[in-house]
Amino acid sequence: MKKQLLLGQTLGFSGNPLLGDWADAVNFDSAGGVLIEDGRITATGNAAHLRADNPDAAVTDYGDALISAGFVDAHMHYPQTGMIASWGKQLIDWLNTYTFPEEARFGDRAYADDVANRTLDIAVAHGTTTLTSFCTIHPGSVDALFEAADARNMAVFAGKTCMDRNAPDNLRDSAQLAYDDSKALLEKWHGKGRANYVITPRFSPTSTPEQLTALGTLWAEHPSCLMQTHLSEQLPEIAWVKELFPDARDYLDTYEMHGLLGARGLYGHAIHLEEREIARLAEVGAAVVHCPTSNTFIGSGLFDMMGLAKAALTIGLATDTGGGSSFSMLRTMAAAYEIGQLRGTALHPAQLMWLATEGSAAALKMSGEIGHLGVGAVADITVLDLQSTPAIAQRASRALDIWDAVFPTIMMGDDRAVRDVWIAGEKQSA
Repeated sequence: MKKQLLLGQTLGFSGNPLLGDWADAVNFDSAGGVLIEDGRITATGNAAHLRADNPDAAVTDYGDALISAGFVDAHMHYPQTGMIASWGKQLIDWLNTYTFPEEARFGDRAYADDVANRTLDIAVAHGTTTLTSFCTIHPGSVDALFEAADARNMAVFAGKTCMDRNAPDNLRDSAQLAYDDSKALLEKWHGKGRANYVITPRFSPTSTPEQLTALGTLWAEHPSCLMQTHLSEQLPEIAWVKELFPDARDYLDTYEMHGLLGARGLYGHAIHLEEREIARLAEVGAAVVHCPTSNTFIGSGLFDMMGLAKAALTIGLATDTGGGSSFSMLRTMAAAYEIGQLRGTALHPAQLMWLATEGSAAALKMSGEIGHLGVGAVADITVLDLQSTPAIAQRASRALDIWDAVFPTIMMGDDRAVRDVWIAGEKQSA
């Protein structure tokens, strides 16, 4: 495969900017380059030096556009694409009113295929090169997403959503069927190309202890898989969990007591955590995923970014489509900034960009492979136009440094700010 050399302003990271001085973790070059060979990044550095060392490379010069690792969405629901931005409910009513009726449609494989392809097209248009999704109870919904991702050579993490109570009859399985279907899908997809199967109980209220135990057993049998679920999103939900699991010490314990707490666990939301829960998540090396547009849209609460970072938790960032109100990781970063302000901490643009790339990759246990603008990573790359609209351009024209130029795009940018996307070294069509 011919070498590709991308030139522009480059932004990567050598550490976690949430810990210590953010500037120590940043690798920025105003005249940088990224060399791609066989779908991976083989060199980064000064543009002139890379040009001189690789005269045979095909050059794409992006000028003053920002070359970043592709965005990694660590928690979303592709079956909710069609009903994103549905008005006015909190979590439980929202699930019953909008989510469950829509998910029931995914028994139709043609419908699942259509939504899967539409979701990935929208994600890529917004600069997202990897997403992590809940599917539905239907095995075909998993096949649809992985097949759509395979056609794009796109890294996707997903699994069948398992529920055997507190859900409509046509969206319930059983403990045994959850195990059997998940195992069959795992064996079919996990590690095939860029597909990664994720064991997926929706959350404790919709799974009996028997189903949680069955899925915990499956995870123990296949420890290379991730496991994803929801944790402490809303206060009424937490109260409901306490009623359903009276012997549990807290919400997290409803997973732990059934084998669903571990280093490869992804716990979405994690807003109202107790001290024991924070300590246990940190102790086992699990990841929590911040879903800021969802948390404000559904009225869930304010995630404690800096408190959990200081507690040594791994933190990813996500759209949570369709509880989240945007497909854009730029808008998601903006919402994370706004929530940080309400909690008394103004997240720096470097910290926000890290969360949307390296942070989410770390949550998925894929550091250095995705979300990384460095040697050895898959060449999943997003190129941002930092003057994509008149409003952004007039603000960027006053920028004193790169962060002053990037921040208006984070706060006001959308898919128009995404100049190009490369997946595994292949430029995606506009």
